[in-house]
Amino acid sequence: MKAVNNYVIVDKIKIEPKKVGGLILTENIDADNRYIKAKVISVGNLVEGINDEDIVYYDKHAGHGIDHSDKLYHVIQSRDVVLID
Repeated sequence: MKAVNNYVIVDKIKIEPKKVGGLILTENIDADNRYIKAKVISVGNLVEGINDEDIVYYDKHAGHGIDHSDKLYHVIQSRDVVLID
């Protein structure tokens, strides 16, 4: 699977629940977070500054899901990436 043009294929990274003072904070507590952490699977030929295997944060409203080999990936545009970790 290879991205083309300005597209980036990412795999979301599931964040483990946080413990604060003995309480487990679920993902619902973090619903105000606008950005999603993901691992880059493939970058298009026009994308600059982002490489395969990078860890990125992107806007949770960006892109769409694609099912490939029984796994769900997300396809976003390079402009939706806000941070490379």
